[in-house]
Amino acid sequence: MTYPRKQPISQVQLKRQQRGKLAALVLATLLLLFFPVRVLAQDAQASGGFLNAIDSVFSAIVAVLFKFLFYDIGGFPLIVVWLIVAGIFFTLRLGFINIRAFKHAIDVVRGRYDDPEEEGQVSHFQALATALSGTVGLGNIAGVAVAIQVGGPGAMFWLTLAAFLGMTTKLVECTLGLKYRIERPDGTVAGGPAYMLSRGLTKMGLGPLGKGLGIIFSVLAIFGSMGGANMFQSNQAAIAFVGTFPGMQGWIVGLVLAVLTAIVIIGGIERIASTTGLLVPAMAVIYILGCLWIVVVNLPQVPAAIATIISQAFVPEALEGGIEGGIIIVIVQGVRRSAFSNEAGIGSAAIAHSAARTDEPVREGIVALLEPFIDTIIICNMTGIMIVLTGVYQDTGEAIDGSQMTLNAFATVSDWFPVVLTIAIFLFAFSTIISWSYYGEISWQYLFGQRTIIIYKLIFVACVFIGAVVTPGAVIDFSDLTLLMMALPNLIGAYFLSNEVAGDISNYMERLRSGQMPTYAEKLATLGDSHQAGN
Repeated sequence: MTYPRKQPISQVQLKRQQRGKLAALVLATLLLLFFPVRVLAQDAQASGGFLNAIDSVFSAIVAVLFKFLFYDIGGFPLIVVWLIVAGIFFTLRLGFINIRAFKHAIDVVRGRYDDPEEEGQVSHFQALATALSGTVGLGNIAGVAVAIQVGGPGAMFWLTLAAFLGMTTKLVECTLGLKYRIERPDGTVAGGPAYMLSRGLTKMGLGPLGKGLGIIFSVLAIFGSMGGANMFQSNQAAIAFVGTFPGMQGWIVGLVLAVLTAIVIIGGIERIASTTGLLVPAMAVIYILGCLWIVVVNLPQVPAAIATIISQAFVPEALEGGIEGGIIIVIVQGVRRSAFSNEAGIGSAAIAHSAARTDEPVREGIVALLEPFIDTIIICNMTGIMIVLTGVYQDTGEAIDGSQMTLNAFATVSDWFPVVLTIAIFLFAFSTIISWSYYGEISWQYLFGQRTIIIYKLIFVACVFIGAVVTPGAVIDFSDLTLLMMALPNLIGAYFLSNEVAGDISNYMERLRSGQMPTYAEKLATLGDSHQAGN
């Protein structure tokens, strides 16, 4: 249902309101951070038993959820099967639309079809940048290293294949998320899986199921936004800075991240989109240039590295369980890390794309298919080829985590290169945090309305700081699993509505082929000709 727009307030009033909200949020954030955290730090021993009790409770919950999500199906975890089957189904069902619509996706992102008069709040590029900033994160750095460490270089082949299939899943979920979005009386919009489930399934006569799944998705998204997409990100950024810059303390990194987050999220999706529109290209260029430099230094070894990745995708070496067991390990690691990196099927990106300024849901879905390509096929493969080239994955001795392995790869070129990676980690963490703040905000509004959104923002900003000063425990593990569980209700809805989205895509592509889809410049030219003819 479309509501009549209210009269817009003046720019002066708007800026005054935003300054007031920003000041209140920053002040409340500082009070939340300095006073309670200081007291807790002084009373850590007294509260240790209570915190341990909480950790124990969440550990028990995590154990149950882990057994469910990673239930073994022919050697493959349930959640991996759920995501990869969806990618295969939608790619075949839609006739490899991820290939057929790729060029058009680039044209749309370039702004050729941007119409400022259409409903929405951000441009196609800004929606893509916001969604990318939520996916381009530590998974591109640490996750890829872990995949190679456990599954060998061959995992990169399966990671790339899974991302190719995930492009279509992204298109489907983002098309549906925008199609069933709502417009509020003030002109702002809200969409994504919760609205797709409740409104889309209701149209099919499955209202109770759709509303129930929408609530489940929103609850999971809120938990996911607080932990793995927030506290874990700030924690890893703090660890990277403390390890790279002697004398740096984690709480300083946490405070800087918390204040920056507060400044950005008070402006809503417009400010988040503006920030990510600048941040995503910058951080991607910094990281890719660093990786390319390592590739250039090791250029003679590139053909051998690529051959190693391809050959070990099918005949892995030095993996437990022989060739058969090894192949399963390689496939699982590649598919798992791809899904975790680009979030295809999770439904998170559909929330960002639902804010795009367009009346064509399929057009925004086509834009979304670029995410797995950029996030996984380009950036993750840059990390992978760098790790294989430098051979750091073969290091034996003390176990190291994924981030440290990537740092070691950078250090093979120059001692100061890890500084570049540390800056990239900080930017990746910050961009993920601010994008997921919006995902959680929309989910909160879906459950509790807009009046209480300040409560969510205060909790969210406090979690940014807390994540940098505490050791990740079962609470964050629980949040990570809830993030993965978002794929369950999201893809159920996508399957139910698959015939509908297939029809929408077929109609859109037919109009595009027949010339019924003019660019914005062509629209203006037509209007100009009509105006002149009328005179």
